[in-house]
Amino acid sequence: MAIQLKEIPYTEEPLPPSQVLPTMYDLPDEEVGQSGMPDIFHVWQARLLDETFIPPNYKLNEIFTASDLNIYYDVHNFNQYKRPDWFAVVGLSKKATTEMRLSYVTWQEGLDPLIVVELLSPSTEKDDLGKRLRDVRKPPTKWEVYEQFLRIPYYVVFSRYTNELRIFTLSGARYEEVRDHGGRFWIETLKLGLGIWQGRYLNHDRLWL
Repeated sequence: MAIQLKEIPYTEEPLPPSQVLPTMYDLPDEEVGQSGMPDIFHVWQARLLDETFIPPNYKLNEIFTASDLNIYYDVHNFNQYKRPDWFAVVGLSKKATTEMRLSYVTWQEGLDPLIVVELLSPSTEKDDLGKRLRDVRKPPTKWEVYEQFLRIPYYVVFSRYTNELRIFTLSGARYEEVRDHGGRFWIETLKLGLGIWQGRYLNHDRLWL
C-alpha cells in the first residue's frame, strides 16, 4: 500500500484566505487569564437552551448551538476571540453541521451567530453589558464584539441572582434594549419565542431561560 499525496495545482493567483489561513482546529482554544470554568447553572441552563432551540422553519442539520465555545471573528488577528455562555447559528449547510467543532471560526463558517446568551455573574456583568471601560491595549469587550464586529441581531443576558432578563436587538450600528417585554420575546425570523419559565429541570426547581 502506498500513500498518495494530493497534488495542488500551481496558480499565479493568490489563494483565498479560507485555504491559506489556519483552520479552526489549528487555532488556540484557551482563554488566557479566564478565572475558572462555568458553574453548574451555566451548564444546565445552556443544556436547556440546546434542547428547546428548535426553530420550525429550519431543518435540524441547518442549526448549530454551543456553549462555552470560542468564536474567532478577526481573520487578521487569531488571538481575538470570545467565548459566549451560549449561542446559536441557523442556515448552515449540511456539510458544515457534520463537523465536530473545537471552536467556531466565522470566516470559515460563512455565518455569524443569530443569537447570543450571556448568563450574568458579578465578575462578568460589566463586560457583558458594555459597562467596562476598555484599555485600548486590551481586546474589545464581549458587548463590543457582538455589537460592532459580529453584528449579532439578538443579544440576551440573564441573571440567575436577580432572575432579570434583558434583551437587546441590533438597530443600525448599536444595540437597543427591548423594554416591557414581560419576560417573553418573540423572534419572528425563527418563529420561536424566548422567555422565563418557572419549572423543574434536571431535578431542580427555579426560574429558567
